[in-house]
Amino acid sequence: MTDARVERRVFLLTRGMRPRRDGLELTYWGWSAEGPVRARLSRQEAVFFVERGVPTEAGRRRAVALTTLTGDDVDAVYFTDRRAMRAEARRLADAGTPAWEADVKPADRVLIKRFVTAGCVVEGPARERGGVLEMDDPTIAPADVAPELRVASFDVEAEGPEGPLISVAIVHRDEERVFVRGAGPPLPGVAYFEHEAEALRAFLAYVAALDPDVLIGWNVIDFDVAYLEARCRANGIRLSLGRGGRRAEVLRGTRDDAPAVARVPGRVVLDGIATMRAATWSFERWSLEHVAQALLGRGKALEPTDDKLAEILRLYREDLPALIEYNLEDCRLVRDLFAEAHVLEFAIERQRLTGLTMDRRAGAVAAFDHLYLPRLHRHGRVAPSVGVRGEPLASPGGHVMDSVPGLHENVLVLDFKSLYPSIIRTFLVDPLGLHVAEEQDEAKSVEGFAGARFSRTDHILPELIERLWAARDEAKREGDAALSRAIKIQMNSFYGVLGTPACRFFDPRLASSITRRGHEILQRSRAWIEERGRTVIYGDTDSLFVLLGAGTSPDEARAVGDALAVGLNRWWRARLSEEHGVDSALELELETHYARFLMPTTRGSAQGSKKRYAGLERAPDGTTRLVIKGLEAVRTDWTPLARDFQRELLRRVFAGEPYEAWIRETTDALFAGALDDRLVYRKRLRRRLDAYAATNAPPHVVAARRLGRDVREIEYVITVRGPQPAGQRTAPLDHQHYLERQLAPVADTVLRFLGTDFMRLGGRQLSLF
Repeated sequence: MTDARVERRVFLLTRGMRPRRDGLELTYWGWSAEGPVRARLSRQEAVFFVERGVPTEAGRRRAVALTTLTGDDVDAVYFTDRRAMRAEARRLADAGTPAWEADVKPADRVLIKRFVTAGCVVEGPARERGGVLEMDDPTIAPADVAPELRVASFDVEAEGPEGPLISVAIVHRDEERVFVRGAGPPLPGVAYFEHEAEALRAFLAYVAALDPDVLIGWNVIDFDVAYLEARCRANGIRLSLGRGGRRAEVLRGTRDDAPAVARVPGRVVLDGIATMRAATWSFERWSLEHVAQALLGRGKALEPTDDKLAEILRLYREDLPALIEYNLEDCRLVRDLFAEAHVLEFAIERQRLTGLTMDRRAGAVAAFDHLYLPRLHRHGRVAPSVGVRGEPLASPGGHVMDSVPGLHENVLVLDFKSLYPSIIRTFLVDPLGLHVAEEQDEAKSVEGFAGARFSRTDHILPELIERLWAARDEAKREGDAALSRAIKIQMNSFYGVLGTPACRFFDPRLASSITRRGHEILQRSRAWIEERGRTVIYGDTDSLFVLLGAGTSPDEARAVGDALAVGLNRWWRARLSEEHGVDSALELELETHYARFLMPTTRGSAQGSKKRYAGLERAPDGTTRLVIKGLEAVRTDWTPLARDFQRELLRRVFAGEPYEAWIRETTDALFAGALDDRLVYRKRLRRRLDAYAATNAPPHVVAARRLGRDVREIEYVITVRGPQPAGQRTAPLDHQHYLERQLAPVADTVLRFLGTDFMRLGGRQLSLF
């Protein structure tokens, strides 16, 4: 009996590969409206390309109608064994004739060559097995699929990182379950088990029955999944967290800083921290408590303590219902954070856009490959393997102008919208175009920098950016913030990708033709503005700060800014058409009007600083807000007191309010001990404690050593006996230290422009007796 032929619209979740006797088996798990789908492609081959005149010693070789970027004909070489392919690729590299695209994974190549990123139509013989539609050797074609994924948030509590399980909680929407080792009172959704193995098996069985598409958590891979794997191993249990009871595992990279990956067949594991970082969220601290308080206005169901594990163990012994509530609330917080920050929507849109699986923590280079390689193949070319080029040459970064320090009034910020992507579009900067231009007359190319020229007829990246640009504009019109954010991140990553040796298309001429063109645009734009009687006091990469001065009304300021933007855009269109024969995609716009603006000096000098400023932004509706960039008030290595003090001082100065008496009051409160709770430093340790020098160690290391154990982050204070952990202080605080090293520096950043200084207004000298 033959299997019925079925068609499904599928959103891909996970992919995998394993060797078989007759070739490679590629497996793709996905969501469909009718239920989970597993598509298997059998007897597949890995492939790379070699120049036609280069001899090979392994693999099945076939001529193909493709060339290298430099125009040399290539053959494809196929392998049923990836180890044999890697060995042959190493041999070719050692011989000085490296293979092309030898590092592209077969499971990715299948999707890349079909232009499949996330959604696809899968058609072929199918059979239902264990609630999964299994399809063998189906056809796969791209499609637009909007999934409705089933998501569950889970969290583990344990007797230490290597101790036995206490409980594991899981929440799906409003359905809550907790599996506890031990005995306790009857509670809704709570099951108790005498042995750890029983609790683990019950949790895994529940996941299988719930059958979520996505598992979410906080630090969920490095701790929760890794911990479950270890405890299952200790109990002789298979970590059957995957669909159909398939085994899950945590894979760790060879580098210490490489992120761990959870391989769970058929389910995506999304870590809240990693995914929010990928979506450009930023927080002072990434603890669940801090992020939840910032976005949700509530935190964990456990009072802050210096020894969280000790408190968890106490609750386990004395108040088990409170511990269960704590476990559940962690799951709820992650669930609600994902909803509030649209984390899942971002992960979905990023995959639809780039082809990266939703759980990919980083991967700008891989995303570029997924977008660029299939289009390159359509142009009849193949790409180099990663890492075959020689030593990289540095290209300049963004242009940062010298600033005019001072306390200014009415400063406009004119910003080039997505400057680097617009340079790529305008000047046709492109890896393929770079090489094709070498084969063409100069009239058919656009001049770049560092000797580069780019073809006017053969290119990929400019059109790709134009398509993404239009899609982002549409997403903005539709109010699709997740898609808009994903597109912006992807477009802005192109310059960075082309400038890193980890990219197969790396060439210093590409990055230089973007950044040096940016320098030129900023410098010529400044000259144009100043020729019209305006003063530019600062410029950074894609923005120009224009000083209007006192006596300018908000309406007048915005009118001036709009007129400058319109005039400069018109001027660039004319110049670029005349000088380069290209259509300008540059778009300058008025971004901000600062009613008051501080450009500080670098510490200890009269020279204006860079990337550090503060301003009172005035919106078109007349409302204002304080904006601070790079100053101590937004730096986590300063104490809360110093940061709050500088922010309040800036607010008072910008608003024209008195500040002298307030400074003296703050100083008095400091020495009276009223501000002691705001004197805590927080610092991360980049290495193990024993890796730091025994003497002359920095304060945070000295404090951490007093704890007697390695920590990743330390909260400490400065006492009259030196640095001490904040929760284990044995000496009085050194208030003079905080006066001189915290309040005075942040205040003088502002006060120097008001003709005074902090010590004159609020300083104290300790008594000699």
